Amino acid sequence: MSNIFFKIKSQEEIADQLDLDLHQRQAYLSKVADFANTYLDDLPQAKAYDKTGAIKESFRIDGEPKSMGQILTIFKEQVTEPGIRASSGKHLGYIPGGGIYASSLGDYLAAITNEYAGIGYASPGAVAMENEVLDWLKNLFSFPQTAVGNLTSGGSIANLIALTAARDKYGVKNEKIRNSVIYLTPQTHHCIQKSLHIIGLEDVLIRYVPVDERYRMDTQALERQIQADLSEGLSPYLVIGSAGTTDVGVIDPLEEIAHISQRHGLWFHVDGAYGGFFILTSKKELFKGIEKADSLVIDPHKSLFLPYGIGAVLVKDAEAVLQANLYMANYMQDAMSDDLVKDPANVSPELTKHFRALRIWLPLQLHGISPFIANLEEKLLLTSYLRELLKAAGFNVGPEPDLSVSYFWYPYQGGQNAFNRRLLHHIHEDGRVFFSSTLLEDKFVIRMAILSFRTKKETIDQAMEMIQACLKKTKEEFGV
Repeated sequence: MSNIFFKIKSQEEIADQLDLDLHQRQAYLSKVADFANTYLDDLPQAKAYDKTGAIKESFRIDGEPKSMGQILTIFKEQVTEPGIRASSGKHLGYIPGGGIYASSLGDYLAAITNEYAGIGYASPGAVAMENEVLDWLKNLFSFPQTAVGNLTSGGSIANLIALTAARDKYGVKNEKIRNSVIYLTPQTHHCIQKSLHIIGLEDVLIRYVPVDERYRMDTQALERQIQADLSEGLSPYLVIGSAGTTDVGVIDPLEEIAHISQRHGLWFHVDGAYGGFFILTSKKELFKGIEKADSLVIDPHKSLFLPYGIGAVLVKDAEAVLQANLYMANYMQDAMSDDLVKDPANVSPELTKHFRALRIWLPLQLHGISPFIANLEEKLLLTSYLRELLKAAGFNVGPEPDLSVSYFWYPYQGGQNAFNRRLLHHIHEDGRVFFSSTLLEDKFVIRMAILSFRTKKETIDQAMEMIQACLKKTKEEFGV
């Protein structure tokens, strides 16, 4: 026994370095807080995009301790400066994440307390908080309180949970896969195809339903395709609609799709990862029918301005979700609950999960809902404002978007795609404001995605100034 005691004591001094004392905690936290404040204060002046890459060797782990100052210098130079500055209000490409400060406080508390948020037996408060957030989402989207929900890492895992439940509800397995049919549009987010592959449905029949002139699903074409597939002895089972497409920012005719799905007994899934929270705004009518969906995905880290790493899924059929996710182990017998769907670990692929609820619950409690709604309304207005500025400068713009994603291009005669590619190259070289691109029927266009809570009218004015300077440079290169 004394030998064991000696060995333990010999390790304590080194081991205790991980358990910081009050003075060390205050010193480290002060340096991190100073870094964060400087970073946020510098955001308005910093570039939104820097083409410089990171140097992997800077992150080498050699087992030796470094000072907090050295660590923060590496972080600044190799993480925050290269690439897209996602927390900037000048990030107008892809779908910007928000990163409101209050969420970082929630994450800090979650990491400090290290609550296990997967099972109520372990942390009844963390699980109750997650279920309260999910109940709030059910009310917002008029889903029944009996629906099952989960806070995920993002839209990809949220869609995975919903699609797996639909698979198991309809028994789409083994020989049935090749005769089962899914309906979506070419504008559906690619994480859907990724999820189908992961859950063993890469051989399912996917029907790409045509879209109208505004890129919304053509419901008459959907009806015709379902009828044709039924007549061929196939098994339609799933229709996927979008509540805010990534490319062009439109909402499919959800009410009509819901009626068609109900008439044919199909599972209706809505991917509202980007656009879902715009239901809080003057655009609410466009979401009519979303409450009829069998499952719904929304991302608080998009249109609720939270930091990356929090999505949400709601599914009406609890039994299907449990069938897809519930597995028990002997060592977990103490944690068995009478209400299985209340434990996040039972309705998700995750067993261990981040205490995500705190990063959404804390900001909603601290700020209330009004500032979130005002920010969403502002983004809709800024989208219209930028479109008007672009038209006045001679650009073509896409159809009026439903939400805050749109696109534009310069109508150069004689190699329009090449011209606009070069224009975007100069925009990225400049980097003051970041835009991305997409292809629409082989036409190269530049995307605007206005969603950051830090994007203001001055941001749009600066973006327009940059675009015009880059346009002038591109015209000179093309001899215009």
